[in-house]
Order: sequence, then structure tokens, then C-alpha cells
Amino acid sequence: MAKSMTGFGRGESQKDGKEFIVEIKSVNHRYSDFFIKLPRQFTFFEDRVREVAGKYISRGKIDIYISYEDSGTESKEVLVDEPLLKAYIDAINLIKDKYGIKDDVGVSLFAKLPDVLRVENKNEDEEELWPILNEALEIALKSLVFMREKEGILLKESLLQKADFIESIIDEISKRSKDVVNEYKVKLENRIKELLEQNVVDETRLAMEVAIFADRCSIDEELVRLASHINQLRYILNEEELVGRKLDFLIQEMNREINTIGSKANDLSITKNVVEIKSEIEKMREQVQNLE
Repeated sequence: MAKSMTGFGRGESQKDGKEFIVEIKSVNHRYSDFFIKLPRQFTFFEDRVREVAGKYISRGKIDIYISYEDSGTESKEVLVDEPLLKAYIDAINLIKDKYGIKDDVGVSLFAKLPDVLRVENKNEDEEELWPILNEALEIALKSLVFMREKEGILLKESLLQKADFIESIIDEISKRSKDVVNEYKVKLENRIKELLEQNVVDETRLAMEVAIFADRCSIDEELVRLASHINQLRYILNEEELVGRKLDFLIQEMNREINTIGSKANDLSITKNVVEIKSEIEKMREQVQNLE
């Protein structure tokens, strides 16, 4: 299946005032590269998140951002720093005894002293929170995959159009290549006549020279292989499995064949066709590199 490596997905899930928001973005990459940003208190979820994401994504650079909000009152607790409180009490008693200050110290005073009381989040239950996070993660991943598949369809259509165009140029080159040898024979024969200033030409020598030329500039095998690669590309694009790596290799082979054709073809018209095909193959290469 042609699936783009570029996409974005977002998912939310909440229960009992606890809410996770997951945002995922992906771009093309040669391999699979995950970057996961979790709130500090939930770093223990990283392996689980990576495992779930790996079931949906096999290739690309994927950034996963996870945020958490707890609006429930039961999630907070007030803690007393008892050693610090005792130190304050001892210090106040010292002042009272040493300087004879009236004892009017109350609880409200101690509550106002710096750092005696502090509010902290309660330790979260991993097994209680994971289903909430997992639901948000699954929603985001499915949204991401949907976008990647949608763009993959567009890339597939574009690649097939370019394949059709290249195939039409291959037909032009094939037709033209048949005339190149005959034209060379005529030109060579006329040139020999000019040089010898006579109309008699050694047909055996002429035939030998033409045969050497024909063998040197023959591109029949390359044209057949290039056409075969085009058919293979269509076949791969219709496969159910991921196609990016296969197509990347196939594009390299297509580029190899057209370069050989360009170096062997001794004809201006064919050279122009080769330039056209190379331009289309380069466009295809860029698109294929974005397929998973």
C-alpha cells in the first residue's frame, strides 16, 4: 500500500477529571525514529507508547507529544514538613524564653511560615492511567495513519501518471532507434563516396562498419528492462504491503537504465527523450522517498 510518511494526528481521552492529549507529527526518514515527550511524572510510559506506535508506523521520523491535566481535587495533597516545623517551634520558644515575649503563637502563624506546608500531586496509579493515555494515543495514531494513507493515494496516482508518460517516451525512443542505424548507413556510404570520389563502395566493409555501429549504440536491452521496471512499479504500487523501500530500489534501477541509454544513443532526438525521462525519474525519486 502506498502510504505517505508525512502526517499529523491528535487524540484526547479523559476520565474522572484526568485527561491526556496526544499530538503526533511525522515526516519522511530512511528508518524508524521515535521522539516521545511525556510529562516528567509519566516517563515510565515511554516504552509502552513506543510499542503501541510501532504497531501503526514502521518508517519515518515521528514526534509524539503527550500532555496531562488533572482537574480532580483528590489528586492533590497537603504535606507538612515536620522537621522544618519543629525547627521553627524551637526557634520561637527560644525567642520567647530569652526575651520574655508573651506566648501568643497559634497554628495560623505556623501555616504561614515558608515551606512548612506544600501542595503536591498524589502519586498516580500507572495501571489506572494507562487506559486513558492509550485511548488518546490510539485515536491520534489512527488519525495520523488516515492522513498518511490519504496522501499516499495522491502520491500513487502521481507516480502512475509519470509512469505512463515515461512509457510513451520509451515507445518514441524505440521507434526512433530503428531508424538511427539506417540513417548512419546512408551517411557513411555518402561520406565514403565523397572521399573516394567514386560511386563504387565496398559493401562488405560498409556492412561491417554499420554492424559495429549498430552493436555499439544498440539500446534494445535497456529499453526492454526500463519498460519492465515501469510494469514492476505499477505492480508494487498495488501491493497491500508497504512499498517505499521496494520503489526506492526500483527507481535507482530505472535511473541506471536511462543513463546507459543516454550514453549509448548516438542521436539528438533520443538524447532529448532521455533528458525528459531523467527529469520524470527524479520527480518520482523525490515522491518515493516520502512513501513508508
